[in-house]
Amino acid sequence: MSEKGRVNYRGAQTIIGILSGKKITIPDANVPPMPALAPPGVIHNGEKTENFGEIDSARGYPDVRSFRRKFGLLIPATNTSMEHELWSIIFRNQGPDGLDGVGLHTANVLTPKPQLNTEADLLEYKKQFLGGLRTAVEGALVAEPQYLIMGMSLEHIIGGIEEIRAPMVDIEAYSGLSWATWYDAVQAALDKYGAKRIGIMTPFDKKGNENATQMFEELGYEVVSSVGFSCANALHIAHLPDWAKEKAILELLANDENKLDAIVQCGTNMSLIDVSEKLEPIVGIPILGINAVTFWYALRENGFEGALAGGGRLLREF
Repeated sequence: MSEKGRVNYRGAQTIIGILSGKKITIPDANVPPMPALAPPGVIHNGEKTENFGEIDSARGYPDVRSFRRKFGLLIPATNTSMEHELWSIIFRNQGPDGLDGVGLHTANVLTPKPQLNTEADLLEYKKQFLGGLRTAVEGALVAEPQYLIMGMSLEHIIGGIEEIRAPMVDIEAYSGLSWATWYDAVQAALDKYGAKRIGIMTPFDKKGNENATQMFEELGYEVVSSVGFSCANALHIAHLPDWAKEKAILELLANDENKLDAIVQCGTNMSLIDVSEKLEPIVGIPILGINAVTFWYALRENGFEGALAGGGRLLREF
């Protein structure tokens, strides 16, 4: 089977991503017969029902919950935050002009040793994540998603934008689907605001923050100030209290001395949408959390252009 043969493109449509300008092929998730029924069809007490009506095998019935777009979300197995934040945005924006009919299918990348105490731990975590990514993609493709979202700050474990892009190029070719990645999403978001001077906040240690700073500098931004919480375990990132994030933003990043154009948060297991909603009116600059921004990118690329509540000002303004 060819790499592209992993996805059924019969009945697919091609769209142009409004942020990337790239052609995106969206597979038809409803190719008939959908659903296929085993003979003799609908049964009652073990026998074929009479006069029930037929589920027409010549047409394709849509996924009842994900009838407008079925996204595949790839996250580390330790991550308890990103899926929750994305679903919260979906549920806050229901209705035909919002995200009604948008669904997520999440696949976990197995990371059994999530310790991040040392550089050796970080290298081991990198090996685990990249080594398990293809298997997780295989799991996600079973549900036949139409577009994929990378739910991982690859700059945490990889230094340099070209080195970060390389595994994504490989996995996109392997999956046969288009992806939303953090590095594409945050560049699109920062460019919407014309931001150049940024502060970054992460759950990373010194090495992880250096990698993140390198990525943003190579993308053309000046990292004026960086804060890392040095979480020693990837699972524990979700337990960082919001008050600590707020203190870091107000006291260490968005101060008069730094004169920032935007604050950027890395680390998908570090929930930020409530903090962004609370503090953006206070600090007067965008607070761009990885989960909301990556989902914003995925939605806009897929033609969902309406203003969205509950994810920060980026989703409302662009």
